[in-house]
Amino acid sequence: MLQRTLTAAFLLLGFLAAVLLIPQRGLAVLAALLIGVAALEWARLCCLSAVAAMGYALGMVCALAVLIFLALSAWSEPLWQRAFFAAAALFWLLAVPVWMATGVRADARRLIALAGCVVLLPAGLAFVVLPPMLVLGVLALTWVADSTAYFVGRACGRRKLAPAISPGKTWEGAIGGLLGVLVYAIICGSTIPVLKAHLESSGAWLLYVGAGVLLCVVGVVGDLFESAVKRQASVKDSGTLLPGHGGLLDRIDSAVSVLPVAVLISAVFPAT
Repeated sequence: MLQRTLTAAFLLLGFLAAVLLIPQRGLAVLAALLIGVAALEWARLCCLSAVAAMGYALGMVCALAVLIFLALSAWSEPLWQRAFFAAAALFWLLAVPVWMATGVRADARRLIALAGCVVLLPAGLAFVVLPPMLVLGVLALTWVADSTAYFVGRACGRRKLAPAISPGKTWEGAIGGLLGVLVYAIICGSTIPVLKAHLESSGAWLLYVGAGVLLCVVGVVGDLFESAVKRQASVKDSGTLLPGHGGLLDRIDSAVSVLPVAVLISAVFPAT
């Protein structure tokens, strides 16, 4: 438990320093590094050979570099970005729930490898194009949801949320995570000046709270999908990079699903 706590504290401090202090191009490099590591872990969950896994990760980094270059180019039109993130949102809201309902099986590893592009590339691009404070706010939402779900689930969890995928998750925990997100969203809406002014002038509080609920649900879907992919690979963790936590994918499974959706929502709710 101590190792897990120390690792989490180190990661949080390092991430805060990076997002707040590193310029956008530096964040692009960080995003490429993180996506490369996550892609390597994803490739291993697809049981690719060591050489194929390295090629898969390198291809993912190159693809992300092209997307970031296009997004940051002065002549780039924003329409393709909206379509790109909308496709990612549909993947998480429609395709993944249907896939998990029918079963994420080991005989579909080529499809899982292809899905890795949709899982990782939009999240990596969103990390770069979103304002740093909004990135922190969105990731804080996932941390609040995960933490409150964990503690509520341990305290009073009885009914399994998805026993065939992740036996430890319960409906009580999921509801606790949702309530935690609602409290977090209300605090942000009441204290962040620009967001508060926007909500007061537009009267969009209900829509804003609904957006928070949507992000929470998408985060749960992302978490469960990574668990399903690990289960078909017959492994507990995606890797061993983070002591006490497992692999990088184990820490960003909710974030990769939430960030692309947050880009679409950010067009309606300013955060700075």
